[in-house]
Order: sequence, then structure tokens, then C-alpha cells
Amino acid sequence: MEKTNVMRTLDQKKIAYTPHYYDNTITNGMEVANTLNLDPNKVFKTLVTVGASKRNYVFVVPVCAELNLKKAAIAVNEKSIEMIKSKELLDLTGYIHGGCSPIGMKKPFRTVMDITALNYELVTFSAGKIGYQVEMNPNDLKKLINITYIDII
Repeated sequence: MEKTNVMRTLDQKKIAYTPHYYDNTITNGMEVANTLNLDPNKVFKTLVTVGASKRNYVFVVPVCAELNLKKAAIAVNEKSIEMIKSKELLDLTGYIHGGCSPIGMKKPFRTVMDITALNYELVTFSAGKIGYQVEMNPNDLKKLINITYIDII
């Protein structure tokens, strides 16, 4: 299988990861976890939002959970947070819905990952393309992006 830009970035920074591949017609996170036979608490989805200030933020939460918008707003000191529209995702991040990764976005956005990620030695998230996931230590994300770990679900 080909490598995504996310995988190439991890290789370049010498950060250990395990690639996972699945049918690229699957875009639902729970289905991805089931297809890969992974615990859905350890498989994360990347959500892009906009705050009342018009700043964008990235939140990374387990596929089996929902982002709590109030907790998310508090985490980034915003009055409110809402999801961006799907049609805005590609231009803003360089990724499409179902293939959005916290690594390698067009611009660096403040990123918050749910604190539950730190309960696990390895977590899995999109490698930047539908059908591709990377499994890695959540603490290693700090070597690549400005990320904090807070309760946001």
C-alpha cells in the first residue's frame, strides 16, 4: 500500500507507528474500528470546529464518543464552538471528510485530544486519507503538533 503524507511525516521525524488499511468506502469511525478489529475507545476521529472568535480548532475524540461543545469551548477559551461545514474542510485543512488527520493540516491549528487517549499506550486515527489509519503513542503527537489533552467528551 502507498504511504500517505502523514506516514511520510512520521517516518521523517522517526516516530514509531503502525499503518492500518481498510476499504475506502467506509467513512464511519465505528465501522473503521470494527473493520480493523480495534477497540473503539482507542480509535479517534478528528473534528474541525470554529469558535465565536472565528478561529478554527481541532478536536480529536474516540469514535464511540461525541465531542461536548461546551467542554470544547472551555478548553480553548471560546464563548462557543461549532463544527465547520463539510464543504469547508478541504480548503481549510487539505483533508476530506472521513480522511482528516490531526497531522499535516494546511495550517497549524490549536488541537485538543480527549484525555482518555492517555489511558492507552497506542491510539489510532486517520492517516490523512480514507482507507488509511496510523496507530501510535498519543504522547508522540506532541513532537509534531501543538496538542493538549483535556476532557472534551
